[in-house]
Amino acid sequence: MKKNLHIGFVGLTHLGLNYLAASAEKKFKTLGIDLNSSKTNDLKKYNIEYDEPRLRNLIIKNKRNIKFSSDLSNLKGCQIVFLSQDIATDNQDKGDFSNLKKLIKKVSKFLNKKAIMVILSQVYPGFTRSINFDHSRLFYQVETLVLGKAVDRALMPERIIIGCEKSESNIQNLFLNYLKSFNCPIIKMKYESAELTKISINILLASSIITTNILAEVCKKISADWYEIMPALKLDKRIGEKAYIKPGLGISGGNIERDISTIQKILIKNKYSTSIIKNFRKNSLYMKSWVYRILKEQRILINNNNFTIGILGLAYKENTNSIKNSPTLHLLRKIKNKKILIYDPKAKLKKKIQDCHQVNSINYLLKNSNVIILMTPWPEFKKIHSFFKLNKNQKIILIDPHRIINNEKIKRNRFKYFTIGK
Repeated sequence: MKKNLHIGFVGLTHLGLNYLAASAEKKFKTLGIDLNSSKTNDLKKYNIEYDEPRLRNLIIKNKRNIKFSSDLSNLKGCQIVFLSQDIATDNQDKGDFSNLKKLIKKVSKFLNKKAIMVILSQVYPGFTRSINFDHSRLFYQVETLVLGKAVDRALMPERIIIGCEKSESNIQNLFLNYLKSFNCPIIKMKYESAELTKISINILLASSIITTNILAEVCKKISADWYEIMPALKLDKRIGEKAYIKPGLGISGGNIERDISTIQKILIKNKYSTSIIKNFRKNSLYMKSWVYRILKEQRILINNNNFTIGILGLAYKENTNSIKNSPTLHLLRKIKNKKILIYDPKAKLKKKIQDCHQVNSINYLLKNSNVIILMTPWPEFKKIHSFFKLNKNQKIILIDPHRIINNEKIKRNRFKYFTIGK
């Protein structure tokens, strides 16, 4: 079956490439289509813009099972075609689905009469049913990728969620056999339920993030330590070991924010209260400004001092080069008239920012900064305590929202230390 089954992925953004790589690893013949020919030409040379662990290696390993093209007519040989274009969002976190609709219309013209179309892109409830295509061959699959862990989650999903025309509709055998190769539970439901499932996952994750940040802020007021509380919560089966209970700088990355915007739109349309959703946004923005508030409280931003601010981390989280909705970008927009050095092992500034210089050496940043801010919890940043041992006379202000540094290893009398939840 695998040798005969050809799988197409249209839209070679982060989403499409990771699912394509997982399908190729499962020994399916895969075709990657993107209308941007420069992108497909880069992919043929294994130049991949997304710095996702294992992604490039997996594509090279399975190159015999992968073909890249910008010609939609190649889809005629595919039995299953995934629409896998990432959905762009504006500065209000609203998704733009117009390009996806146009792409689906174009793709439909090139599919053979028995081909199955699967929408993998994240869409709003009602989107899939609105598509003018044979609904017995049209499915919606809920993607659950996490930046930095996308390959593993595409290869070894916890479960696969499939939206069908009706709750009682069957998944066609060809598609079902493909899905079974991933050896996990397959949950079937109607289109609208599947579309809302993805949003529900992100809304519940958002509620965990926001609740955690509120409680972590309370710790500061009553001299408690959130990191002492976390192990107790993880041992409660109702909360769990993998719960989102590590405090941080609000919600970032774009996907959760987009679903908050979508559910708010649905609530407004149906005249339901949106107070909890508005508070999600409000608290997220409040926590994104946490570092800025520390800088103001410590009078670091006043004009008559010569502080140089060193920022470690530009990506919105570790193990990715994505800077979408990054807390660092949020901070940089607020700081004025201060020299800033920034270092990140993968992410790059896309636009020049006044007085901000991205450097290639973490040691250069540490030597030349009076204020050091650890914005992204990259593993290599845990080792900077050894630098302070060698430079005992350097007095600094260390701002560590994610508590990357074990501050017990550093003599506290040489610097001020700030973290969330303590």
